[in-house]
Amino acid sequence: MDFRQERTNQPGKALAAVFVLATLACLAALAATYFFFVRTTTGQFIDESALVEAVAIHGTAGKAATKLLDWLPAASVLIATVVVLFVTVLRRRWTAAGIAVGACVGANIATQILKDLAPVRPYRGIETLELNSLPSGHTTLAASAAAAVFLVVSPRWRPLVGFLGGSFAVATGVSTLINQWHRPADVVAAFLVVGVFMLPAGWLIIRTGPRWNVWTGYGEHFGASRLWLALPMLAGLASAAVAGYSLLKIAPGSGQEGSTTNYFWAGTSLIVIAGYLATVFGVWLFGLAARRRRAARR
Repeated sequence: MDFRQERTNQPGKALAAVFVLATLACLAALAATYFFFVRTTTGQFIDESALVEAVAIHGTAGKAATKLLDWLPAASVLIATVVVLFVTVLRRRWTAAGIAVGACVGANIATQILKDLAPVRPYRGIETLELNSLPSGHTTLAASAAAAVFLVVSPRWRPLVGFLGGSFAVATGVSTLINQWHRPADVVAAFLVVGVFMLPAGWLIIRTGPRWNVWTGYGEHFGASRLWLALPMLAGLASAAVAGYSLLKIAPGSGQEGSTTNYFWAGTSLIVIAGYLATVFGVWLFGLAARRRRAARR
């Protein structure tokens, strides 16, 4: 029997609207993150407390975090360059590579501009450095490099690449907190900046690369296993439980007069939740946008 591939039409206006709304949501969340954690007393206190409490677990974890951060710029650029070049040359995805790399560069430039142009932290009674550290440059570099790879690979590889790239970005963000380079909000803001640039870039790639943006759905390949969606979802749920427990312990009337590491664990959980939420949403959205292929009898 002969079989042929039947492909659906290109993504329509409804899906385009989802990409637009997701990009606008990232922008709104970025503004809200800045306003709450930088401009308000409560936000500054939570953010700064997490940074201060990181001292309590710096030790061995701090040494590992320092090594990761020292190697991060070179490692991110090297890994992304090798994978993007390999896919581009092997599969001739020149347009996709150009768009992905351009978005990656744009996200990192925007991060530096935001750090320079955003007003310094106003004094709200919280002892903290006045200079603006939001968004985290290291986290932007790691997340944008991972996102560039995610955009140029075939749909059947995106669930696995998304999980690995998301884990890399989350580990980077947590390392900056452990090493006391950045507050949790700085890391979350970096994820949002990457989303603002990578979502439109992804849509352009989907529109300009219809021939290879095709798959048969989850389970067609090891890289397309639903496991790569389940793992970040489970990690996010576990982190939400840790955050809830930590916040309950420092809530008024909890019987705990002072916090030792609860703000740190709450901040770390916020990073993990934000990073893996972005991972799950990205894998789901681009899986939805990829055209479906099925075998059909003539």
